[in-house]
Amino acid sequence: MRSLNFLCLGLWTALAAPAALAAPYDFVPAPQTDLNRIYRIDRITGEVSSCQYGLQEGTVGATLCFGAGEGAGAQPPGEYGLVASRHEREGGVFRVNYRTGEMSICYVFDERVVCTPQTNPSHAAPAPAPAAPGPTPSVRGGASPQRP
Repeated sequence: MRSLNFLCLGLWTALAAPAALAAPYDFVPAPQTDLNRIYRIDRITGEVSSCQYGLQEGTVGATLCFGAGEGAGAQPPGEYGLVASRHEREGGVFRVNYRTGEMSICYVFDERVVCTPQTNPSHAAPAPAPAAPGPTPSVRGGASPQRP
């Protein structure tokens, strides 16, 4: 019986260890190909910050970091991550909540990381239907249209 208790305790510890050791942050580079910026997100709170390399005279350089500004601070607890687009000229990234499906765009503005409000595409208002094509105007009297 005692061996079974130790076996169960060992099994529970082995299963719980990965969750306890899970990294609290994820990192994603900005997709812009000429920008050396990386974004960091707190996976539980969704807070986003960013750092990049900067030149500093007389040194090997400096790490320039940008803290959370408007909309980039802590959100309701969730399971957050960052997704970079494949757009090579895009300096921002998408913050996603894997539990709710909400998304926002985060980027550096005035030396702070800012994010648009979280939005859930499945709850967004549908786009208006395109207008039905109207009648095609005809040319009267057999004359052809004038070209400039």
